[in-house]
Amino acid sequence: MNNSGHEHETEKQPKVRAIAATSGGLDSLLAAAVVRRAGIDVTLLHVQHLFSTDEEGRARIREQAERANLPLRIVDRSAEHLETVRRPKHGYGQGMNPCVDCRVFMLKVAKQVMEEEGAQFVVTGEVLGQRPKSQHYHALLDAAEESGLGDRLLRPLSARLLPETLPIREGWLSLNDLPTIHGRSRQQQMALAQELSIDNYPQPAGGCILIEKTYAARLRDAFAHVGKDAVGVEEFRLLEHGRHFRLSEDVKVIIGRNQAENEALEHYASGRIRIDPVEVMGPTALIEGNPSKETLGLICSLVARYCDHAGADAVRLLVVRDGETIQVDAAPLDRDDPRIGSWRIGD
Repeated sequence: MNNSGHEHETEKQPKVRAIAATSGGLDSLLAAAVVRRAGIDVTLLHVQHLFSTDEEGRARIREQAERANLPLRIVDRSAEHLETVRRPKHGYGQGMNPCVDCRVFMLKVAKQVMEEEGAQFVVTGEVLGQRPKSQHYHALLDAAEESGLGDRLLRPLSARLLPETLPIREGWLSLNDLPTIHGRSRQQQMALAQELSIDNYPQPAGGCILIEKTYAARLRDAFAHVGKDAVGVEEFRLLEHGRHFRLSEDVKVIIGRNQAENEALEHYASGRIRIDPVEVMGPTALIEGNPSKETLGLICSLVARYCDHAGADAVRLLVVRDGETIQVDAAPLDRDDPRIGSWRIGD
């Protein structure tokens, strides 16, 4: 006799969950959407660090998550990420960009979040062959192992071109349901976005600031003269603003190029010497280090060169140093003075 009619029922299996790392770009959105289409519970993860998107960008990511009806976690790992930039195990790319180490760092954070959330695997939008240093075949495999994720990392856009991973072996997804995307062309991604009804996605960005020649030169200069450990979050940010001049081993000058940069430099004035023009329009300047009286006079002439002045007329400047304010009349350096170019960092 069948007592209850339940002897052939099986217990309902808990739903499989995945953490999908997102930068806010199309590839990561597609990867998350493809995995969700296969019936997986997906949570988006954005790892904020010093060189990732700003608040406006994070607002766009929140909007994308809301449109896609996906939960989103944003975690700030800015301070921890600095050590990756200071001492990358795999070295730098074209500039000061430690792309492989950054990728491993992000994957390690994703692994932590996966464990916290009780998820089974991590998803990224990486595409085989899209980036020559960090997304070639062996780099992708090495990053998975070094991060500790191993085969719990799925790159669904290129999974059919890569070794089989746990989500495929367990049958949580089928390779037949995944695309085969590789290389740098965006045509396949755009077609897949249309298929998945994903629109209003961002266009590819210009890339990490660490790749930019000017910024990379300034960072190398700071590492060489200040020391890697002394370059903190504020120093990294300040490298983005103004014209930078190295006058000596321990003295550097930053001069604003426009009103927006002058206002930005004001936020970094604490602990630095500040110079402002008094009677003419001109830049705010900051001095790092402890210049001698002679060097300070030379810096004032350099700042005067960028003020709106007539010919060789002296420019009156306000110098704030250690809480003391003085006025200095400085003759501007000639525009063709060869020292200006020799001092300039990166430009």
